[in-house]
Amino acid sequence: MRTLIENGTLVSPTDTFEADLLIENEKIAAVGRGVAFGPVDKKVDARGKYVIPGGIDVHTHMDMPFGGTTSADDFESGTRAAAFGGTTTIVDFAIQPQGGTLKAGLAQWHEKADGKAVIDYGFHMIIREVNKQALADMDDLVKREGVTSFKMFTAYPGVFFVDDASIFRALRKTGDNGGLICMHAENGPVIDVIIEEAKARGETAPAWHALTRPPRLEGEASHRVLALAEVAKVPLYIVHLSAAEALEQVRQARDRGVRAYAETCPQYLFLDHRNYEEPGFSGSKYVMSPPLRMPGNEQHLWRGLQLDDLQCVSTDHCPFCMKEKELGKGDFSKIPNGAPGVETRLYLTFEGVRSGKISLNRWVQLNSAAPAKLFGLFGRKGTLAPGADADVVVWDPEKRHTLSAKTHHMKVDYNPYEGREVVGAPTHVFSRGKLVVEGGNFLGKKGDGRFLKRALTLA
Repeated sequence: MRTLIENGTLVSPTDTFEADLLIENEKIAAVGRGVAFGPVDKKVDARGKYVIPGGIDVHTHMDMPFGGTTSADDFESGTRAAAFGGTTTIVDFAIQPQGGTLKAGLAQWHEKADGKAVIDYGFHMIIREVNKQALADMDDLVKREGVTSFKMFTAYPGVFFVDDASIFRALRKTGDNGGLICMHAENGPVIDVIIEEAKARGETAPAWHALTRPPRLEGEASHRVLALAEVAKVPLYIVHLSAAEALEQVRQARDRGVRAYAETCPQYLFLDHRNYEEPGFSGSKYVMSPPLRMPGNEQHLWRGLQLDDLQCVSTDHCPFCMKEKELGKGDFSKIPNGAPGVETRLYLTFEGVRSGKISLNRWVQLNSAAPAKLFGLFGRKGTLAPGADADVVVWDPEKRHTLSAKTHHMKVDYNPYEGREVVGAPTHVFSRGKLVVEGGNFLGKKGDGRFLKRALTLA
């Protein structure tokens, strides 16, 4: 199958230029202008549109058990929604079972995804317990399984929390095997004390989820784990950074020469604490960790994206329907943490381009190229170079789209951005050369997505 995308404006992190792009079978075969490409099976006219590498979301939680329930999207519905939003690769978090091995957790996640995903996917591994078996498994996952990154938590005592010594041991292990530790950085034990105090006072509303997780405790935990990485002499990636206090720690660490990397998420750029004050129990829609911050905090995050103190925008897609959120009616601490976002990331961050906060090239870097480089996918993904997988999106910069639960494809009954009109949307989405979305219609197929064995990170 040969497909020619012609007359488009190709966008990379460094260049913007008019060219045609030839897809042959699953790969990008050629890029050029005024070139005789020979006979093709399909032509796509991209005049007036951008041609970009497919989005890469390196932080999703499909089919994830949490807080007595399970996230609403499985690998079929979640990857389908991702494709509608212009994302053609996800990296999801497999979880070490309580008392079990990393390999057992990986096997569980392969079972969840195999035969369901409609776009390509990889896995990180969440480490709950660092023992001799876990350290040996880390080596095997990096060297044989293509799982080259591991997530650890300073939050959620009794569920995911690991102590500093365990974090340091895992960091040292990545120094040996070339993997990368990703950290959820909040001071969970202290947060638990603040939650106890709030509940003892009778504070039960959703807003108290945020008020009991102060930004200073994200900053403190970020400082601590970055110091551990500095002593271990290895890179570290902080996930879903939300607070200016945490960003300042990343910036200072980078200035000291630490290989410190971090992502933020659209919710921290476009929503804020005022959403928790919505009438009734509506504030529960925005219960996620870290929480939304006070108005004005987002300006610091945009500056971090501009200056490359933040390298990626991911979603932390972990949706729960309102009936699950209502498990926390009368006790904010029982509201399942998480919100939908895998479908809306490119729409929202393109608003940053339109408002002049980031350039078009930086938009491609944040959403595609940088995630590919940091997580061992670059060359295959995140680029429009010949030989790369033909994960290609044709983006209409003037197409208007209203974000709504009525029209989104995520399997959740609310949208955090309900009614927001965005300008710029995909018209064609190719996954490994196959047209999976065209003009709002889904043309893909369950099970077409392949597991990606990732190379070592370029961090």
